[in-house]
Amino acid sequence: MVWITVGTMDKIQERRNKKAAINTSRTRAEKAKAQAEYTEVNEQVKRSIRTDKRKFVEDLATTAEKAAREGNMRQLYDTTKKVSGNRRKPERPVKSKEGKVITNIEEQQNRWVEHFKEPLNRPAPLNPPNIEAASTDLPIDVGHQQLKKSAWPSDKSRVAKQRDQTTF
Repeated sequence: MVWITVGTMDKIQERRNKKAAINTSRTRAEKAKAQAEYTEVNEQVKRSIRTDKRKFVEDLATTAEKAAREGNMRQLYDTTKKVSGNRRKPERPVKSKEGKVITNIEEQQNRWVEHFKEPLNRPAPLNPPNIEAASTDLPIDVGHQQLKKSAWPSDKSRVAKQRDQTTF
């Protein structure tokens, strides 16, 4: 991760070494001693990661505040996206009718065609509904329509007013 410092990475490596020492210990006494050392290092790693993450988020917040003060909307937007995280749903694989994953793009497209043909290509209903025509026509003007000038101000002036009213 980008926000983890070098010192924290060193502690993580030390924790890995302590874990390996637990796994390679031969006696119960050795294992208990190695486990105690691992627990201590593990707590240090967690504390260090928490501190690094807090500092990273605070730096992002400072950057966002500075961008907002300067009116730099692009940087503000990018910083907000970093803070909020990536919320995309991962793509689910396309499967055949037998449940096997299809990896070839052409086969995936053919499977989608097959999938949508099933519900859309249905036979006509046996007894179609009987809809009668309306008894009278409604008075609707279908002649030439004139464009009326909008009561709203143009987009440019509205955006300018919003920019003037926005304070950071």
